[in-house]
Amino acid sequence: MRQRVGDLEPGDPRQPARQRTALGPVARAARAVRVARPAPAADRSGPGGTAGVSSAAPSAASSSPASVPPPCGPSPVPPPPAAADPRSIPPHAPAAADPAGESAVPAPRAPARQPGSGNGLPLGDVWQECRGLARAAVRLDAAAVELLLASAVGQHGLVTAWEKVMVPALRAAGRKWETAGDRYVEVEHLLSWHVSSALRRVPPAAPAPSGVPGAPPVLLACVPDEQHALPLEALAAGLAERGVPVRMFGAALPAEALDSAVRRTGPAAVVLWSQSRSTANRPLARHVAASEWGVKGARTRPAVLLGGPGWAGPPVPGTLRPLGLREALEALEALEALARLRRTGPQTP
Repeated sequence: MRQRVGDLEPGDPRQPARQRTALGPVARAARAVRVARPAPAADRSGPGGTAGVSSAAPSAASSSPASVPPPCGPSPVPPPPAAADPRSIPPHAPAAADPAGESAVPAPRAPARQPGSGNGLPLGDVWQECRGLARAAVRLDAAAVELLLASAVGQHGLVTAWEKVMVPALRAAGRKWETAGDRYVEVEHLLSWHVSSALRRVPPAAPAPSGVPGAPPVLLACVPDEQHALPLEALAAGLAERGVPVRMFGAALPAEALDSAVRRTGPAAVVLWSQSRSTANRPLARHVAASEWGVKGARTRPAVLLGGPGWAGPPVPGTLRPLGLREALEALEALEALARLRRTGPQTP
């Protein structure tokens, strides 16, 4: 595409009629002669002039001897007008339009997407604190993750911070891992580790005064083959915050070890966590619910709570199934208070 600068091209209908009239060989020769016009003065207002074209660009007409036809013979075809050098056009100059309505200088493109865009976690409709936590985790910014978790717990409390900030970010990291192959494993591991650290920093309740008999503890354990213990860590932190004694056994506790721990501690309640149906062990849950200890005539059984999505389906007889952390804490606090009352016996005036 040519950029027109200077005189009109030969044969342009905009030329006067007297210039287009052919009156013999002399007139035909005259038509081929391009009358040289002086180049316009360069605009010194900036690089390339006001129109953005350098004054060094040649005009459409040339006064060189090569453009003048010989006295006799056919008229040579005049050379096409030279286009302006695109290097002389500043980067922010407006594009020069041609009669066809097209731009001789391409318009600047939109800025490219920044590196890392589109790498966020699929969160959906969540709190702003959760979005900030997810962004920090994707950046592997450990200091920011730790600060955001501490701020969420301090501002909203453990239960709300767990439900509205920690859990949505953890679930999004897990979904991203599943859909991205082996990528984002480091994001979930870093986030899980810092969530666990934040839960363990929750201050427990003040210890009971000396001389007051202790209540039976609450035993927390994952069923055999279950490795996801983070929800139990949140439950342990919430119970300690309420002054409920806890025995935390973590992930994948073997069935024999679980049975031994129940008989040795005599707990007020046992919480068994299962993340998937493949790990949910219903016979083990029924066995723990049927466990007894104590002297004959005063035998005691623990309350058994089943936590996690692995227990979905028909209920296990003799067990409870809380729907979330808040409900589990309320149930266990009531069970612990009842067990404490049974151990201390009736109070005499």
